[in-house]
Amino acid sequence: MLELKKITKTFGDTIAVNNVSLSFERGQMVGIIGRSGAGKSTLLRLINRLTTPGQGRIQFENTDVGALAGRELRAWRARCAMIFQQFNLVNRLDVLTNVLIGRIGTAGTLPVMFKHFSVQDRALAAMALDRLDLLPQALQRADTLSGGQQQRVAIARALIQNPSMILADEPIASLDPRNARLVMDALRTINKHDKITVICNLHTLDAARAYCDRIVGMAHGHVVFDGSPAQLTSRVIHEIYGGDTENAVDESLTSTMAAHMSASAAMQREMAEAQ
Repeated sequence: MLELKKITKTFGDTIAVNNVSLSFERGQMVGIIGRSGAGKSTLLRLINRLTTPGQGRIQFENTDVGALAGRELRAWRARCAMIFQQFNLVNRLDVLTNVLIGRIGTAGTLPVMFKHFSVQDRALAAMALDRLDLLPQALQRADTLSGGQQQRVAIARALIQNPSMILADEPIASLDPRNARLVMDALRTINKHDKITVICNLHTLDAARAYCDRIVGMAHGHVVFDGSPAQLTSRVIHEIYGGDTENAVDESLTSTMAAHMSASAAMQREMAEAQ
């Protein structure tokens, strides 16, 4: 079990995460929702130790995560694999190599830098890509893929870290609705099939309700809701988003409409280039 005990993180005069206590059981799929600046991304970065809490304690089983350093810290970051909104792939490298970068925690930096991967690691990467329907693209450059495909490559990279949990920071925020659905379907399948805990920051209420067993709502660095999707009432939404239910739903719909428009514009560009 992962436990956060009275965690606080400040950046100058800004309190990004304020006295947060949460626990996550193995195998949960948790959605964290809230407005921009609510503290969602900082919370995930604290768990992964990409940043260090100013106060409080993070504990996983019998390990004090806040005290980790060096090799033990690298091992922890492999154990709680991070997926980012902007994919964080190396565009000039092929898809297979981008996935194999996930082995840096166990293989070491130099072998990864010089692409000295074992047969076993290559097989693991190929299997991860096959699970995400991307094996035919294994030898393509990463920058030739669509946004949804790139995010699934990032998920495959996370998988070969053999993680206990996956932290996904706004994984569908920049994707059109179809690709957003494919990415969320992939994360939910991994969660249910592999029993891997998934903690996912999400912008829209619809995605949180559709995919998550548990929802955590944040506002101004505080946790203001922690419960099931069924408990996410209009009053709770008002508390999380600082507006009435209709405004919160409108924000979700606006995000979806913007994604549709983005996808339509991309299609028009592709048609123009083809002509």
